Amino acid sequence: MMRTPTLKAHLPRAALAATAAALLATGCAAPGPSYDYSAFKQSRPTSILVLPPLNSSPDVGASYSMLSQVTLPLAESGYYVLPVSLVDETFHQNGLHNPAEMHDVKLQKLREIFGADAALYIDIKQYGTTYAVFASESRVTAEARLIDLRSEQLLWQGSATASSAEGRNSSGGLVGLLVQAVVSQIVESVTNQSHPVAGITSNRLLAAGRPNGMLYGPRSPNYQKDGNAQQ
Repeated sequence: MMRTPTLKAHLPRAALAATAAALLATGCAAPGPSYDYSAFKQSRPTSILVLPPLNSSPDVGASYSMLSQVTLPLAESGYYVLPVSLVDETFHQNGLHNPAEMHDVKLQKLREIFGADAALYIDIKQYGTTYAVFASESRVTAEARLIDLRSEQLLWQGSATASSAEGRNSSGGLVGLLVQAVVSQIVESVTNQSHPVAGITSNRLLAAGRPNGMLYGPRSPNYQKDGNAQQ
């Protein structure tokens, strides 16, 4: 009986090598370009004014849920953060009652009133819980820009996402998926998982030491140390 020739027998070694290289390349994506921190390093901000976030989601509570959780990662990264409740009240006393109006205030005026070195502008792109047959999740996505209030220069910008569905075990077949979906939907509905998820998003967005993230501030022991991933 004549044996059917294999594909390998018809491919030259160079072609096999090229095929293997292509398969490896598809499995290992090249890392993205590193962020240009030249303006950030030159500015060296020590104090940050956080404006109440813009809210592009349908959840009316998203802005202040996120605002209440931004101070911790910034402070732990080595910055003095102006008290967010005091900043919000100052805007209200001056007739500005929503984040869109606050974000429109000129940088020079913010510097004059608050005296901070930089202002952080946050835009919440997604906030809330979605329900589906096999999965329910609370997801929060936010973008941020750090602006120097002295030079009015963009120092840094980034984005982050977190979800309550991260790390869930989807094993157990169809019945397991259905049971998990029912349990998840009950938990998401009763406990408002979007708020703690917003805290995770805030940490991923603003904590220093992450690739292309914020730099460490002057109050951090890691400030300007060689070998930091982003410095």
